[in-house]
Amino acid sequence: LVLAATKANIHEFILQLPLGYETKVGVKGSFLSGGEKQRIAIARVLIRQPKILLLDEATSAMDPYNEQIVQETLDQAQIEDPSRTSIIIAHRLSTIRSCDLIHVLEMGRIVESGTHTELIQKGGIYYTMLNTQNNVQ
Repeated sequence: LVLAATKANIHEFILQLPLGYETKVGVKGSFLSGGEKQRIAIARVLIRQPKILLLDEATSAMDPYNEQIVQETLDQAQIEDPSRTSIIIAHRLSTIRSCDLIHVLEMGRIVESGTHTELIQKGGIYYTMLNTQNNVQ
C-alpha cells in the first residue's frame, strides 16, 4: 500500500493527515480535494498492476499542481511497466503530450494521428486546440 501510494505521489500527503493511513476522509473522500481523490484512485489502480489502463479525463478537474503530480505519476508508471497499454481520454492536451500515439477525434471520427510533435508540425486541429488552450490558460 505504501509503495503504491509512493508511486502515485500521495504518500507524503497521507503522512500529513492527522492519523496518516488511518485517517477517515469522509463518504467518498468528501474531505479531500478532487486532486487528492484522483491521486488516491491512481494509487489503488497501480496496486493492481493492470495490463490495460483506461483513464477518462483523469486530470480535468485538477489544479495545475495536482495535474503535474498525476502526470509525473502516470509517466513513471508507464516507464516501470512499458508493456502496459494506457488509453487516455482527455480534453486537456497537456495530459497527453508524452503519449506514444495521439488520435484526434472530431464528430466521433479520427481526423488526425501522430505524436505531439508530429501533430504540431501538421498544423491541423490538434495544433489549433493546443494554441487555444494555451491562450486561455
